This record gives sequence, C-alpha cells and structure tokens, in this order.
Amino acid sequence: MNLLSTIIYFAWFLSEILLHRILRGTGADDRKKQDQGSLAFIWIVIIVFINVSVIVAAKTSYYILPGPDMNRIGLSVILLGMVLRFVAIAQLGRLFTVNVTIRKDHHIKKDGLYSVLRHPSYAGSLLSFLGFGLSLNSWLGLAIVFIPVFAAFVYRMNVEEKVLRSQFGEEYTTYMKRTSRIIPWIY
Repeated sequence: MNLLSTIIYFAWFLSEILLHRILRGTGADDRKKQDQGSLAFIWIVIIVFINVSVIVAAKTSYYILPGPDMNRIGLSVILLGMVLRFVAIAQLGRLFTVNVTIRKDHHIKKDGLYSVLRHPSYAGSLLSFLGFGLSLNSWLGLAIVFIPVFAAFVYRMNVEEKVLRSQFGEEYTTYMKRTSRIIPWIY
C-alpha cells in the first residue's frame, strides 16, 4: 500500500469514527433507540468485509486495470464520497445523528441534496466503499467489500424509513415518491 492510500484510508476511517463518537448524542426530548441494532450491524459488516477484501485482493490477481491507475481512481471516489457525506450532514444540521432518532421539533428535510435523495449521507458512504473496493484493483475485492456493505446500508435505510413513516405518515410517503434513496432517478 502506498503513502497516499494510507493517508486517505486513515482520514476516511478517522472521519467515520469521529462522526460516530460526536454525532450519536441525542437530547432529552428526542425519541431514541429506534435503530434496531442496524448501526452495530453496519459496523460489524464493515470491519469484517474490509479486512476480508484486503486479504483476498492481496492474494488473488483479478485486476480491474493493470497498473496504479485504478488505485488512484478508487482513492478519488473515496474522497468524493466523503465530500458528499459531509455536505449531506451539514445540510441536515442538528437533525443528523448516527442513531435513528426523531429529534424534538423534527421535520423532513426537503431541500438541497435532500430534494433529490432521501439518504445522501448513506450515498456518500457507499460511494466511499465503492472507491475503497476500486482502490484495491481487484474485481473480487470490490465485490467482497461492496455487496455486503450495500446490503447492510439497505437494511439500515429500511429501518430509518419505517421510523420516519410512522412519525410523519403521508408527508413522508409523498416525499418518498418524489425522491430516490441513494442514486438520483434510479434507486
């Protein structure tokens, strides 16, 4: 692994750990404990499958492209995903937590990135995992890391959307009909 990869991987993982530590808190009037273990599940899947993908990529030769270009492309995609995630978090402001929580005076965010995507923060995270898989320059490594992480995020989105539908009813259902989950106009 080269120095640039190490720096970007470290910055990415550190940013996620800090988000988890800093933005998990909720206020006294918030409706908490609604994530059904989905946050812990995501972390377990991430830790297991990142490690498995690195080992498999190092021990096999199913290259996406020969040479260092795929690593650079993957690192760029990680950074793009980080930017998307941070912009989404900033746009959501005080309503963002890493736990599924309905905050006091909660409302559905419908502007900015949220006018197109219901989960732009998850889209950013998934983009970073796609970039990580690409940076390994291994079709097998990419599949091993991305597919399980994607499935874990879909589970989390289902949990979150169930909570939001129960809180906001028809307003959230209408919002769901006019937005995509994580890929504009596709999914």
